[in-house]
Amino acid sequence: MKSIYIAALFMLLWLAGCATPPVEKAAEATGASAAAKPAEPAEPAVFPSGPLAPITAAEAASRAVAQLKPPADLWERIRRGFAMPNLQGDLVRQQEQWYVSRPDYIQRMTERSRKYLFHVVEELERRNMPTELALLPFIESAFNPQAVSSARAAGMWQFMPATGQYFELKQNVFRDDRRDVLASTKAALDYLQKLYSMFGDWHLALAAYNWGEGSVARAIARNQRMGLGTAYTDLNMPAETRSYVPKLQAVKNIVADPEALHAELPLIENHPYFQTVTVTRDIDVELAARLADVSVEDFKALNPSMKRPVVLAAGTPEILLPWDNAKIFQRNFEAYTAGQYASWTAWSAPTTMTVAEAARRVGMNETDLRMVNTIPPRMLIKAGSVLIVPRSAKMQDDVTSHVADNGQLNLAPEQVTRRTTIKAGKRDSVASVATRYRLSAGQVAEWNHVSASSTFTSGQQVVVFLPLKSTARSSGRGSKSATRHAGSSKRTTKAASSTRHPARNSIHARQ
Repeated sequence: MKSIYIAALFMLLWLAGCATPPVEKAAEATGASAAAKPAEPAEPAVFPSGPLAPITAAEAASRAVAQLKPPADLWERIRRGFAMPNLQGDLVRQQEQWYVSRPDYIQRMTERSRKYLFHVVEELERRNMPTELALLPFIESAFNPQAVSSARAAGMWQFMPATGQYFELKQNVFRDDRRDVLASTKAALDYLQKLYSMFGDWHLALAAYNWGEGSVARAIARNQRMGLGTAYTDLNMPAETRSYVPKLQAVKNIVADPEALHAELPLIENHPYFQTVTVTRDIDVELAARLADVSVEDFKALNPSMKRPVVLAAGTPEILLPWDNAKIFQRNFEAYTAGQYASWTAWSAPTTMTVAEAARRVGMNETDLRMVNTIPPRMLIKAGSVLIVPRSAKMQDDVTSHVADNGQLNLAPEQVTRRTTIKAGKRDSVASVATRYRLSAGQVAEWNHVSASSTFTSGQQVVVFLPLKSTARSSGRGSKSATRHAGSSKRTTKAASSTRHPARNSIHARQ
């Protein structure tokens, strides 16, 4: 009997040991106190109810469902992030046909996007925005950062000058950040997020990006007063904006299933194309490209905002280089001992002057000064303008941040003058004639071969060179114009613009 009692007691002790909670066993094993880390309560089990149903890609993204495999290429990664409702209709089919009937055009613009598309997708995913928006530069500029519309919208995101300034995109004599890959992408996504927060609909946000937020808001208000719908397809809008979202939908459909539409997309690897590299000294563009072991064309393609042959460290402290060339540049930059990094610097015009006079002061050929600073003929350089000029070998200081960030080149048309003869009054002098016609006393004296302190006798013929608009009004106190010229010469300069999409010129502005 006693042996049975001992066996039963042993069994109870053994069962008690097995029932010790795992956290206590761990604490005993490590010598730690179990009270210092209590066991977490178990989460209640959740069992699905009802029949199982497949979920869409957008639902999978919202539920944080992890894919078993990483995207095979960047196109697949874009497809996985599609989150906008699809648009149907004849306009979409027309745009699909337009693109697929131009395979060479698709090839060119998708090849061009290879340098920039990964960065755009990364930024969209970081902001949890639909990846359809990565395709928007195809519509805006065919992914050409140098594109300029007839309305002066610039860059692959096609920012108008005022819109660019609103989003802090610098536009000065050295660079135009509307073309900068990083800055313009950030500004475009900031703008699109702003528009989406205003309208709560991506199609309306895109319409506002193209047409202007004020125009879309007024169109919505107009439909509300008339009791009509306020969706994108309900609004009365210009033909360009009416076709804008269908174009994006057409490109989306091609990316989603190129085989179904008999289209081909080049392979774009799911890998960064470029790296940012810090620049600590002013450096010529040609030298920077050589130190990075890339062509000047490839360097400019990744740094399209630069308008001059020199990178100013104070204004552009970072440049973009192909992924494998970034370290090559850094190594060569540190080892460079052949001379100055920059052969160009900035110079401010002290007074308004001709290009010939500016060239003489800085020791340049006039043609070369015009070319490097893109100064058209028959223009004057206004006082305070900043120009790129040769940098002397003795100059050690780089361009200051104030000049690099704010330098502007302001031009004015040259005045066309005509030799005019007037009659001097009783008390006229060189000084009084110069004051009357807003000339310098030195000029009047030189034209009449007298000293600047000379006086004229009454009725004396005085030679002056006056702008054409002034010659008709040259009769003054005690003087009469011998030559009258009522006509005026008007010159206009028209800048060339490139059309980066055969079907349209993109115009969008904040209103």
